[in-house]
Amino acid sequence: MSNFAELTIDGKTYKLPVYEGSEGEKSVDITKLRAQTGLVTLDSGFKNTGATTSGITFLNGEAGVLRYRGYAIEDLAEHASFLEVAYLLIYGNLPNPEELNHFTSEITRRTLVNEGVKKIFAGFPVNAHPMGVMASLASSLASFYPESIDPHRTPDLVNLTIIRLLAKFPTLAAWSYKNSNGHPVNYPRNKLNYVQNFMQMMFALPTYEYEIDPDVEEALNKLLILHADHEQNCSTSAVRLVGSSQASLYSSVSAGISALWGPLHGGANQQVIEMLDKIHQDGGDVKKYIEKAKDKNDTFRLMGFGHRVYKNFDPRARIIKKSCDKVLNKLGIKDPTLEIAKKLEETALNDDYFVERKLYPNVDFYSGIIYRALGFPIDMFTVMFTLGRLPGWIAQWKEMREAQQPISRPRQIYTGSTARDFVKLEDRGSATDLINIARIKRRK
Repeated sequence: MSNFAELTIDGKTYKLPVYEGSEGEKSVDITKLRAQTGLVTLDSGFKNTGATTSGITFLNGEAGVLRYRGYAIEDLAEHASFLEVAYLLIYGNLPNPEELNHFTSEITRRTLVNEGVKKIFAGFPVNAHPMGVMASLASSLASFYPESIDPHRTPDLVNLTIIRLLAKFPTLAAWSYKNSNGHPVNYPRNKLNYVQNFMQMMFALPTYEYEIDPDVEEALNKLLILHADHEQNCSTSAVRLVGSSQASLYSSVSAGISALWGPLHGGANQQVIEMLDKIHQDGGDVKKYIEKAKDKNDTFRLMGFGHRVYKNFDPRARIIKKSCDKVLNKLGIKDPTLEIAKKLEETALNDDYFVERKLYPNVDFYSGIIYRALGFPIDMFTVMFTLGRLPGWIAQWKEMREAQQPISRPRQIYTGSTARDFVKLEDRGSATDLINIARIKRRK
């Protein structure tokens, strides 16, 4: 294969380098296209544009493959802890026991947040969405640690910022939930691991001893790992875009949270439960909604089925389905919404329409069900996504910074008015006058 692609414009041919990644992905390097031809590419939504090279996550949607730093997601979810995966994403390799112990210890002793944060919580209304709270609090950390905003920060300071963010994020997430309920906050307990600590801060009450179910802990550990990174999606791109201006990690992650908050991105698992609730309120007739989903003239869509990237089965869904079944069976929860979810899954997996189109349940379908079963309020679903995605955002920000990537500055194709003469205010007619003038010109 040629190492160049040829582009012919007005009879002149230009050679553009072809770049190949380590997994055989090929791309045309258009870095010098505008300088050579005066043209730019137009790719709405960047669906076919590689904004960067990256050694963090490999994703093959056609084959249903997801790997972090070369490791299969199936192996990591089955055998690793969330902090092992966080270390892998951020530093490039799985930690040995000594490295993991040091990493965990550094995080554990920084889980407390400044008491001044409570004053920020006091400024939010009780019904404030926790994602809005989290975006604000993540950004506020730069004020508590002003040295983090220095564009010439040392590697040691960068690493300390990474540790602080990983340590304090679960505390802030749990406190945002407690604040919305008017409950007293729970402080971190250093004797607990990362997932256990988050669970006790979320659900423990002063009136009784909170017991952590190991199967629930295992399911949450898997969910966090499965969400830890997913290549150059909307929120990750937002983190890298903001970070390219040499903004602090806190500010960049705040931008990622805001992007993830959008219903087309992180809100998918919330939409699954809202859909299930709607079906339940309408009598619980699953077959009726299956038929509605098949009807091209019906606006109803099955949430949590299929995936924009995966054209086959979502590999994360295969993993978490087992945990979902295990948790639901163990807890024995009698929730009509969850019963509808089981019927919907079974019906869709055995329906030729969905099988032929490979519209299988994705990770959002099962994660929403698990969060519902564990008692997470629906507003916290996206916060859980955020908690899992944090290591990926950090890794992407760190990779971009170390590569000294220039500030991101996409181009555009202008479609507005051409040059117009300025008219002084006193000489401008009313809207009606302008319309009439335009009509007269058209008649001429």
